[in-house]
Amino acid sequence: TMDLKLLTYFVSTGAPFMMEVATRTDADKKGGHLAKDNKTGGLLLRESAQCPDEDEKAFQDVTKYKFFNTNNLWVDLVALKAIFEKHGGSIPLPVMKNGKTVDPRDKKSTKVLQLETAMGAAISCFEGATAIVIPRSRFAPVKTTNDLLALRSDAYTLTEDFRIVLAPERGGVPPNIKLDGRYKFVDAMETIMPEGAPSLIACKSLTLEGEVSLAAGVVFKGAVVVKNTGEGLKTLEAGTYGDDASEEKTVIEL
Repeated sequence: TMDLKLLTYFVSTGAPFMMEVATRTDADKKGGHLAKDNKTGGLLLRESAQCPDEDEKAFQDVTKYKFFNTNNLWVDLVALKAIFEKHGGSIPLPVMKNGKTVDPRDKKSTKVLQLETAMGAAISCFEGATAIVIPRSRFAPVKTTNDLLALRSDAYTLTEDFRIVLAPERGGVPPNIKLDGRYKFVDAMETIMPEGAPSLIACKSLTLEGEVSLAAGVVFKGAVVVKNTGEGLKTLEAGTYGDDASEEKTVIEL
């Protein structure tokens, strides 16, 4: 969404490139984070695919790397043209390697390597590039079914100008959702809530393990884990589960 205040600020900085970043929470710890290049002192973007296995814990430490890229980018077109001319019509973005399978639904299908670049990585190509921290009211990401389930709940609201934002009660922090791997795709995720999304407005975190379905009228509060360690689908009936006044996890075994 065009925000004239951000545009005015970008122009006032004189920077050739500006990235909108948000404060990382546990729900964002796997996303690319902003960092400073030790050699140049400039800003750079580091994605999880660029992180060595031994550094993964530090990569996901939201107290160490506090800001992540929202992919809202502002670019001075004159500076962009200069970059293109300097590098023969392209931007020298780092190439990342991701292991995938030909059929994402079948882990036994042929393995392939996906080569990709991140447009936010261009921040390291512009001398004097900067970043600005934005509120969550400007950013509601959906990268996984974890994000989508949260977005469909009452943890988010639709504004009069049709923007999806976190409910004021959330204090700018989204619920941290972790679904069982069987719910990676949207059609599978929808089987969890055939009668609509649960209430997550007071939920800090929700983990679903095993094959689980939620009846209409389920309310989660605080940190909750729902487990089905048996065979076949089991349904969590309507009710309120968890305690938003407690730091302890409420574990429900079906």
